[in-house]
Amino acid sequence: MDLRHLRYFIAVAEERNIGRAATRLHISQPPLTRQIQQLEEELGVQLFTRTPRGMELTQPGEMFLEEARNIRSVVEQATERTQRAGQGKLGRLDIGIFGSAILGTIPRLLLAFRSAYPEVKVILHNMNKEAQIEALRQRRIDLGFNRFIEPSDDIAREHVATEQLFLAINISNPLAQRPTVPFGLLAEHPLILFPSGPRPSFVDKVMGMCQQAGFTPQVAQEVGDTVTGIALVASNFGVCLVPESATVLTLPGVVYRPLSDAPENAPVDLSCMYRMGDASPILNSFLETIRTSRNGITSQ
Repeated sequence: MDLRHLRYFIAVAEERNIGRAATRLHISQPPLTRQIQQLEEELGVQLFTRTPRGMELTQPGEMFLEEARNIRSVVEQATERTQRAGQGKLGRLDIGIFGSAILGTIPRLLLAFRSAYPEVKVILHNMNKEAQIEALRQRRIDLGFNRFIEPSDDIAREHVATEQLFLAINISNPLAQRPTVPFGLLAEHPLILFPSGPRPSFVDKVMGMCQQAGFTPQVAQEVGDTVTGIALVASNFGVCLVPESATVLTLPGVVYRPLSDAPENAPVDLSCMYRMGDASPILNSFLETIRTSRNGITSQ
């Protein structure tokens, strides 16, 4: 039995007439009659009683009509869901996240994507850059957000945003009284760096900026993430350079100030990385959300 048999049977059962059913199906009567006869032979039951008025369903025929309609409904739903998945509108997306971007940029992207594709389930995985790359290669995640991503033959990158740097300062620090902070003054204050771990990272960028400005920073502590760094600022352990997205984090005693004379390379990029050549419709939908957001257009 194939789906064509079911479609023909439902048409005859609903029309109660071979001629009207044939017209509805855009076929001639003889092949439709043969298809119904083949279906009855396959099932081993009589589905219709032939009368001068047309085709009347038998009791087994009534039962089979109910089942056939159920099967048709399931097939239609499966077809629609498959088509929506093929359009990137249905399914699951696993995303690796890490660092300060989760405080601002990434949530905005996730909200825009969810609004446009509410039937896609998004699963977030907290993992550092190296873990994200490994998970991508093992197909455990579909994409990851991070900074300072080195070129790779099998990992593609999509630029998400460029952020200015701000200085997180304890309110008791004299620097907090300034509307902007000259970068060179960082030489006079203990500096908290993040993230600790594999390089290159944001630590290397900050150290390079200090060297470019002509001083070696007083490193008070290297910590694992942005939140820990700002928490140490709240304890007056030192000052900490952070991307703009981190300034949404409010802790008692912490203020943020822009830099008045930061080096030209001070802005930091946030990128999305994914497997090279991945043609997943859902991934492509998410990448399109990133591009729309980057261009300052509200995703529809």
